[in-house]
Amino acid sequence: MTDILHETRGPHGGCVAWTTLNRPQSRNAMTFAMYEGLFEQAKAVAEDPAIRAWVITGAGGKAFAAGTDISQFTTFRTGQDALDYETRIDRVLSAIEDCPKPVIAAVAGACTGGGLGIAGVCDLRIAAANARFGLPIARTLGNCLSMANYSRFAALIGPARVKELVFTARLIEAEEALKLGLVSEVLDTPEALEARAMELAEHIAGLAPRTLTATKFALKRLRMAAGPIHGDDLVTLCFGSADFQEGIRAFLEKRKPEWTGN
Repeated sequence: MTDILHETRGPHGGCVAWTTLNRPQSRNAMTFAMYEGLFEQAKAVAEDPAIRAWVITGAGGKAFAAGTDISQFTTFRTGQDALDYETRIDRVLSAIEDCPKPVIAAVAGACTGGGLGIAGVCDLRIAAANARFGLPIARTLGNCLSMANYSRFAALIGPARVKELVFTARLIEAEEALKLGLVSEVLDTPEALEARAMELAEHIAGLAPRTLTATKFALKRLRMAAGPIHGDDLVTLCFGSADFQEGIRAFLEKRKPEWTGN
């Protein structure tokens, strides 16, 4: 079974690219190969003049993506491992964010950690009623976000709400996400979500492409206007810690971590 599926939908051979994260048995947790598949698809969508919109969704109706597959962190030993990881993932997220075509995240079920990172760089997010969003890293692994993702999430829902989500490690339901502006619509079922995602993508595909491209790029420029803010020290502080190693072990052993602050 392929862990990430790409197809083209719509009339006349398709004007909508459709990507499905396809590890439902693991709540579509992202492997590095899946991230690379997203990167390659972002390039393909950007370069194909026939594609006018792109939908990203998760298979199975129970998860969009429940973060990065934790087993891939077991080889991390130093802060540099973490910096290399963040560079690798931000390359993928930036490719989605910088794709000149409108990108829609269709979210059913869990959308957490790295999954929320993917949804967060999409231009629009719509959700099924069973969707749940969060950044539970203070409960699970004891790591932190990259500076780029702190910036993205702060632009989406505001710094105070980002703090609240990280500090409480709670997940928010679809209706609360709608009130926060994190998603623009909530559909009753995953099946209704898929149909609405296609309807919305086809509608967007019929609009002026350059207007949409200019708008998404202008808003990113506004967010980046102050220039890059460096945070490698914060990444190494968390990922290079004994607590992070404990978080990985506890997650894989299905137990609660014992945090020491070291």
